[in-house]
Amino acid sequence: MTEPSRPSVLVCDDEPQILRALKVVLREAGYEAIGAETAREALDSAALRHPDAAIVDLVLPDGDGVDVCAQLRSWSEMPILVLSAVGEEEQKVRALEAGADDYVTKPFGPKELVARLRAAMRRAPRGSEEPNIEIDGLRVDLAAHTASRDGEEVHLTPTEFELLRVLVRNRGRLMTHRALLTEVWGPAWSEDTATLRTHVANLRRKVETGEGERLIRTDPGVGYRIAI
Repeated sequence: MTEPSRPSVLVCDDEPQILRALKVVLREAGYEAIGAETAREALDSAALRHPDAAIVDLVLPDGDGVDVCAQLRSWSEMPILVLSAVGEEEQKVRALEAGADDYVTKPFGPKELVARLRAAMRRAPRGSEEPNIEIDGLRVDLAAHTASRDGEEVHLTPTEFELLRVLVRNRGRLMTHRALLTEVWGPAWSEDTATLRTHVANLRRKVETGEGERLIRTDPGVGYRIAI
């Protein structure tokens, strides 16, 4: 009996020990790892092998991991995770805005890395407009512009519903402040994080259970995501 093929993941990092560790972690989690140590090697491998996902370090010897993300995203919808060192917050935001789906901070735990990769691969493809989305007791009817929690209707303002719509359609994916503000309010509001925080707080009060488990997760200084 033929063994089913494993999903392939492009892994780009110029530190040999990290690259080896990533390959081992991914193989043990059921993935085929495609290694690359430079931006050019990563882009060439992606074009030839068409991997199912990519993990890209932000600092590479021949280029910027952000540019790699942007070039991959220009032709592929594959999930992209970026690896970053602590303190590279501005770079993380740039990578997310260039098309990355999430980031993992070094040093990282293998379980966290695999969980974030799986979440990114589970997310709905961009542009899909499912009629209904259900997440942990929350049901969002995108066509009717309504939401309910455990069968009880949740009364949302038009802005709150639009914010929820963007988050649930990208569930599992980290959305930057700028991306949310631009999509919900428009480009003129792209820096107004105070407005975003206020609406997220109001939305949380309406759609979360209040039992300590966050449906809308905060990545401080970067953005928000719907937990899945």
